[in-house]
Amino acid sequence: MAKQNVVIGFMGTQLDAGMGPGRWEKWRPTISLVQHEDTLIHRIELLYPTRHEALAQVMLRDIASVSPDTVVNLIPMDITDPWDFGEVYAALYDWSRGYRFDPAHEQYWAHITTGTHVAQICMFLMVESRFIPGVLLQTSPPKKQAHGNPGNYTLIDLDLSRYDVLAQRFSQAHAEALEFLKSGIPTRNKRFNALIEEIERVAVRSHAPILLTGPTGAGKSHLARRMFDLKKSRHQVDGDFVEVNCATLRGDGAASTLFGHKKGAFTGAVTDRPGLLRTAHQGVLFLDEIGELGLDEQAMLLKAVEEKRFLPMGSDREVSSDFQLIAGTNRDLRIDVAQGRFRDDLFARINLWSYTLPGLAQRPEDIEPNVEHLLTRQAAETGRAVRFNAEAKARYLQFARSANAPWSGNFRDLSASVTRLATLADGGRISTALVEAEVQRLNWLWQRAGVAAPAATEIALDDLLSPETAASLDQFDRLQLEAVIRVCRAAGSLSEAGRQLFDRSRMQRSVVNDADRLRKYLLKFGLTWVAVAGSATAPFTP
Repeated sequence: MAKQNVVIGFMGTQLDAGMGPGRWEKWRPTISLVQHEDTLIHRIELLYPTRHEALAQVMLRDIASVSPDTVVNLIPMDITDPWDFGEVYAALYDWSRGYRFDPAHEQYWAHITTGTHVAQICMFLMVESRFIPGVLLQTSPPKKQAHGNPGNYTLIDLDLSRYDVLAQRFSQAHAEALEFLKSGIPTRNKRFNALIEEIERVAVRSHAPILLTGPTGAGKSHLARRMFDLKKSRHQVDGDFVEVNCATLRGDGAASTLFGHKKGAFTGAVTDRPGLLRTAHQGVLFLDEIGELGLDEQAMLLKAVEEKRFLPMGSDREVSSDFQLIAGTNRDLRIDVAQGRFRDDLFARINLWSYTLPGLAQRPEDIEPNVEHLLTRQAAETGRAVRFNAEAKARYLQFARSANAPWSGNFRDLSASVTRLATLADGGRISTALVEAEVQRLNWLWQRAGVAAPAATEIALDDLLSPETAASLDQFDRLQLEAVIRVCRAAGSLSEAGRQLFDRSRMQRSVVNDADRLRKYLLKFGLTWVAVAGSATAPFTP
């Protein structure tokens, strides 16, 4: 048995109005609903302001004359101000909560053509939240007004599984936001990509503090600014992005820089200063190296974050500033809290959303796309395109992904390295000789800085293996596979890695095929040489 059609809508005090015979010559949205010969409206729940009782009675009679089978329930709503969102929504909400919906036998059409714009928005929200379990109904007049011409109507289902075009737009916007946060770099590290995906959701949905941790040069400051730009593009912030490195703040200057001061607050305070917290009003404040703040400044910051109010130095009157805080640090604040160097209440407040950005050495598969991005940026800045020779690129990536490259300065080291190569490249081509010289320079740089290459680079097996394989591995197999992968990443080819791994047993074989033995070992875990070592030996296409 077909479901009955039930329309829920506000009576249009302007569009539906008319008392004399001339009303039949104009298009009236509510009346038009029952004038479609191929559509039967079984019932209309007509909401109307009590002061328009006379018009409601005319509507009741007119609908009965056009469609005697349509039942009309007049529902008076005592709304004082039809443009007051809170009042209109509350009235509609209260009515819907008391209404007995019967979705098994009836389908509900929420009419959004009549009523004030506020009433139409409220009707939309009621359907979107499923307080009214139906679809939206939109009516439109005929191109040429004529007696009895009902015009057109459209049903809009907000269920995104059916509304494919809208769903695709949401999906596209999400993908564009992720690409924006990653600066358009097609990163390959699964954990990093998952981290950015969550940060994107938090950035556009939350105004709470965010804590970014990770080594120096991992990109905390850059990511904070990209988050601000994303929020700005979504019209979620009106203010500026204000950044300060807390390691540069000392003594009275720290509190003055952040919270401002009144003239004469201390020696040298010759004028009033607003402070960075007030400068960041309606925007984003990024406090890099927040662990370097003194305990007094930490206490003042906690009050400012929680209450949006604080006391400038030398002032007897509090000021306010509504900003979002993003904090960055390369320290483990849990240790600082335990040792009394960082307030536990402030840590608890800024740790609601906490993300650790991995260093470049922990993202070897992302080195290649970042190198390409840096070369593209270099070309845009200098107007001179530069590319690697195939052998040079293979050599550079082989070294960059190996255990001999700690990348202690992370992306700052990589950016400087690519800049040097691009600057010295003759004819727009980076040669193997240039790469060898750059490798020596990097080794010297890291040795001079007292950075020893890590004996064992962390291998994220869960990013390489399928969930089923990773869950089935014994600890013995896991440790062995990690060691094999380290050798593979340090080697220049599959054969070279095989020679190192089978350096004893290969001497006892009449037919030596180290590459094949290693390939079969990796295959047991569903791995390939390219997946393990990356594309360092793959041919380069300019």
